[in-house]
Amino acid sequence: MLLSFVVLTPFIGALILLVIPDNNSDQNRKNIKTVGLFFSLITFGLTILVWASYDVGAVGYQLTSYSNVGFAAIHLGVDGISLFYVVLTGLLTPICLLASWSNISQNTGLYYALQLFICSLLLAVFVQLDLLLFYVSFEAVLVPLFFVVGRWGGSPSRKRSAILLFLYTLAGSLFMLLAIVGIYGHTGTLDITVLQNISIDSNVQRILWLSFGIALAVKTPVVPFHIWLPRAHADAPLAGSIVLAGTVLKLATYGVLRIILPILPDASAYYGPLVQTIAVVSIIYSSLATLRQSDFKALVAYSSVAHMGVVLLGLFSNTALGITGAIYLSLAHGLVSPALFMLVGGVLYDRFHSRSINYYRGLASQIPLFSLVFFIITCANMGTPLTINWVGEFIALAGVYQSSVFAGVLGSTGIVLSACYSIWLWGRLNAGSYSPYLSSTIDLTRREWAVLLPLLVLTLVLGIVPSVVLDSIGSAVLTLIYSPF
Repeated sequence: MLLSFVVLTPFIGALILLVIPDNNSDQNRKNIKTVGLFFSLITFGLTILVWASYDVGAVGYQLTSYSNVGFAAIHLGVDGISLFYVVLTGLLTPICLLASWSNISQNTGLYYALQLFICSLLLAVFVQLDLLLFYVSFEAVLVPLFFVVGRWGGSPSRKRSAILLFLYTLAGSLFMLLAIVGIYGHTGTLDITVLQNISIDSNVQRILWLSFGIALAVKTPVVPFHIWLPRAHADAPLAGSIVLAGTVLKLATYGVLRIILPILPDASAYYGPLVQTIAVVSIIYSSLATLRQSDFKALVAYSSVAHMGVVLLGLFSNTALGITGAIYLSLAHGLVSPALFMLVGGVLYDRFHSRSINYYRGLASQIPLFSLVFFIITCANMGTPLTINWVGEFIALAGVYQSSVFAGVLGSTGIVLSACYSIWLWGRLNAGSYSPYLSSTIDLTRREWAVLLPLLVLTLVLGIVPSVVLDSIGSAVLTLIYSPF
C-alpha cells in the first residue's frame, strides 16, 4: 500500500496543478510553484519511509501489493536494486522544481504538473513487477519529457531536439514491445517474479534479448544510438537536463537488471562480449568527443555517455562485484551529473545567458564559492577517491577485471580521459583573470545552495561511507545471480 501512495502522490499533485487557474501574475506563479514543491517534498518523504521500512536482511521483494485490473496486474514491490532508484527519483524531483524556480514564467502550472507526472511515471517503473505495465510506464515518461524539452527548451532548435528524443527512444522501444508479446506467448505470464523462475529455451532467449537490447541501447545510450542525448541535454530547460541525467538514463540500467539478466541469463552470457565491446567503444568515443565540445551542457551530456558505458561494462561482467559497482556508479551519476548541470546550466547560464565555454574565464576571482563547489563536483565526476563516483567505478572495473582483463584495461581509459576533460573544463571557466566579456555578478544564492547542498553532501558522504547503500545492493545482486548466466 505504501508504494501505491509513493506513485500516486506526485500524480495527484500534478492533477491539482492543472486545475489551478494560471493568470501569469507573480503571486499566482508563486502559489503554483509552492504547491508543486509541497507535493514533491511529500513524495520524497514517502520514499525515505520506504527505505526505512525495507529490511536489509530479507531476501526478495518487499512492501508488495497485488491487484488485478483485467488486462494486466498492478503488482508492486521493491528490492535492494529498485529501492535506491526510488529514493533517487524522490530526491531529484524537488531539486528539479527548485532549480527552475526563477526560470519558468509562462504556463507555470503546466510545467510543474509535467515534472510531477514524470516523477510519478518514473516511480511506477521502479516499483512495477508486471512486465506490461512496466513497459507502459517506461514509455509514458517520454510524453511529458517531450513537451518539457519542446516547449520550455533554451534554444531555437528545441523542437527538433524534442522530436529526435521522442522518435529515437520510441522506435527503439517498439522492439521491447515485440519481445514482451513473445515472452507472454512463450510463458503465458508477464509477472516478473514468476518469469525469473521460468527457464526459456536458449535460442528463444537470444531473439528476445536482441529486441530488449535494441530498446535499452537507445535508452542508455550507447554509440551509435547516442545522437539524441547531447541535443536533448543542450536544448532542454535546466530541470529537463537534471531529470534526464539523474533518472531517465537509469531506466535502461534498471531494465537490464530487472529483465535481461534474470529472465534471459543464457542470452546475456552469449551476448556479453558484444555488449562489453560496444561499452568500451562508447567510453572511448564519447570521452574523446567530450574533449572537443564548446557547449558546456553538451560536454556534460557526452560525459554521461562515457559513465554509462562503464555501468554497462559492469552489468555484463558476469560477476557480483561488477554488477554491484555498476548499480552504485549509476546512482553516483544520478547525483553528480545533476549537480554539474545545475552549476553550468543553472548558475552560469542564468547569469550570463551563454553556454559557450570560450565566453568564460576567471570565475574564481568573482564567485569563489561557486568555483569551490564546482571543483568538488568536478573531482567527483572524474572519480577522485573519497567521492561516490570513485567507489562505483572502482568496484565496477574490479568486477570487469575478474571476467576480462582486456575489457577492464580499455574501460579504465575512461578514468584518464574523464580527468582530462573535467580538469580542462574547470580550469577554462575558473582560472586566470576575469573575462572582459562578463559583467560583475553575485555568488551562489540561497536557492542555488538548497539545490546543490544535498547533492554535494551525498556525493561526499556516500564516497566515504558507501556501506549505507552497498549492503542492500549487494544482497539483492547475489539473489539476482544465484546461478551463472
